[in-house]
Amino acid sequence: MTAQASTFDPASATIAIVTYNRSGLLTRLLDSIVQMDPKPGHVVVIDNASSDDTTEVVEGFRDRLGATLVYRRMERNTGGSGGFSEGMRVAHELGSEWIWLMDDDVEVIPDGLAKMGKWAPRFKSIQGRRYDYDGSEFYWQYRLSIPFGIPIPFAPAGFDSSGYREMNSGCFEGMFIHRDIVEQVGLPDPRFFIYWDDSVYGWLASRRTTAVIVNEFVLRRTREIRQWDMGIRHLNASSDAYRYYIMRNRAYIRHYFKQHGAYRPVRFWLGSGLTFVKELIRLVFVERKVRGTSNLFRGIRDGRKIAKDASWRPMPPLTAAASEGQPAL
Repeated sequence: MTAQASTFDPASATIAIVTYNRSGLLTRLLDSIVQMDPKPGHVVVIDNASSDDTTEVVEGFRDRLGATLVYRRMERNTGGSGGFSEGMRVAHELGSEWIWLMDDDVEVIPDGLAKMGKWAPRFKSIQGRRYDYDGSEFYWQYRLSIPFGIPIPFAPAGFDSSGYREMNSGCFEGMFIHRDIVEQVGLPDPRFFIYWDDSVYGWLASRRTTAVIVNEFVLRRTREIRQWDMGIRHLNASSDAYRYYIMRNRAYIRHYFKQHGAYRPVRFWLGSGLTFVKELIRLVFVERKVRGTSNLFRGIRDGRKIAKDASWRPMPPLTAAASEGQPAL
């Protein structure tokens, strides 16, 4: 289904940024927001307990943004998952109709909000496109194979005259989502810490509304990442922490799929195996090393414990949490 036609008001949108010890990159992003036309009504910065000068940088933009700035410094590093969960919570409490999520290593194209707003009357979960660090067009794997629980790498990259493609995934680097969907789905699950959290959230959103990726370039990456050029696709470098959570968080995906009747044990197990192999390829061909596999095995081990946790519950819808008098987190 699509949203009923209405006029998009830029002031009804909030940009929610998650940052951690990257004040230089955050400065570039905030500078780009200063240059935006139109601007959002609010900018929320979630600081994951940075130890650099992030607080001073943010405060230096308070009178320059042309939007109301809300700064939240977490007591500890909650990862991207915890940061986006808190950012979405704050934006929702501000009364935002639209929430635009992004990491600190991008900058916004000046008319980016206008481009997203053009689609807002039709859809309630929207992903824009972005340029990579070198100016090339970044390809994001916007469709998941639900039985396998992995992205489909050969989903078509082009767009027809409609200017959009339906998606069943999500990326917190640019997710533009309406508060109605946030209330139905709930907040992003902070237990992921990093990785797979946005894919699962995008999938949950696509079960509530027609989710789309649109042919609009609205962001540009500002951090260079080592890549293996595979021709049509690129494989980015990773880290030991990512390797651990990539495998561990398969257990959370399993829980969510089971909760919604989408879990297919054999195919999901094969999807986990393919994920493991992909990370080995990333180690050897992108990072050019063999050390790091222990983090994959640690993730698998800890994921088994999570999978067996009978007390596990999904994140509640905000509407349900409010009606029961419970906090959303």
